[in-house]
Amino acid sequence: MVAACTFASSPAHDASATTRPKVHLTVQQEAGQRIIYSYAGLTPPAALLQAIKAGQAAGVIFFKPNISSPSQIASVITQLVQAQQQSPVSQPLLLMTDQEGGQVRRLPGEPSLSEKQIGASSNSLALASQAGTGAANTLHGVGMNVNLAPVLDVFRTPGNFIDEYGRSYSQDSAKVGPLGKNFIVAQQALKVAATAKHFPGLGAATQSQNTDLGPVTLNVPMSTLRGADEVPYGAAITAGVKLIMTSWAVYPALDANRPAGLSTTVVQNELRAHMGFRGVTITDAIEAGALKSYGTTGQRSVLAAQAGMDLVLCSAQDVTQGQQATTALADALQSGQLPAADFTAAVDRITALRGSLA
Repeated sequence: MVAACTFASSPAHDASATTRPKVHLTVQQEAGQRIIYSYAGLTPPAALLQAIKAGQAAGVIFFKPNISSPSQIASVITQLVQAQQQSPVSQPLLLMTDQEGGQVRRLPGEPSLSEKQIGASSNSLALASQAGTGAANTLHGVGMNVNLAPVLDVFRTPGNFIDEYGRSYSQDSAKVGPLGKNFIVAQQALKVAATAKHFPGLGAATQSQNTDLGPVTLNVPMSTLRGADEVPYGAAITAGVKLIMTSWAVYPALDANRPAGLSTTVVQNELRAHMGFRGVTITDAIEAGALKSYGTTGQRSVLAAQAGMDLVLCSAQDVTQGQQATTALADALQSGQLPAADFTAAVDRITALRGSLA
């Protein structure tokens, strides 16, 4: 049996939090600190509220089907926060969505311009900052505190996977970096965490190479990965970006056998050791078609954790998916399949992130 972790309470939600004693998390609760849940429809199901109250959830991601209006989703978030206040974990939930700008927005409002529109402007740096501020204000307005943006992929050809919806600032990595940095700094100044994605880069993916649908291999030379695709991430890390999302593509120059988010080489060696990232790593959707040969939700989640991913994004809009991931991580922790020291380090990074957003 793995010893339960001890967490110092912090005044995340209410004044009474300052008087809470230290809490000892069970293994299931500790595992839950690494899981982002999702659900179907406009009303959070009882099972999700129970997982939050039980201290077995790090946060929730919201999609278009969850949102009918700002006031409706704000009311939902109030419910989730109230459930969290009954939890043994006092840090706020990570409440997130994709508010990239342009066509990729889950909430009405800013940023109205796409990254491509910003990159093409003669006033691009100022517009990137305005977009970060706008995104933060939009999310704050309904109670969210994490944006799964900006996209830092450096697109290769017009109309390809990343460019099709205007999701990339530019074909020039030297331009993408400063624009992403401005977005990140402006957004995080208003206490909405930014997420740079999709490391080490999806800019070379053709229009048909969609990791949501199936396996993707990007045969990009190491010199190009480090000289172009990864360059904007260096700027983001310098800017203090709170989270980085990895890609589900395979990059033979780094690891020919595993998608980036399941690869120790990519996560630990390239992102952490080479790039120097010390923040929170988050997977892309764990149900993605790119992972179809990697087993169940639980098996994929354990592989991601073994690779060094901190948060597992369960975005199938089904609460049982998050429950399965939680149980699998707890079982792997108990069996020693996931080393206790590494597990605690991941939870500590997530706890620090949550505390910073209080």
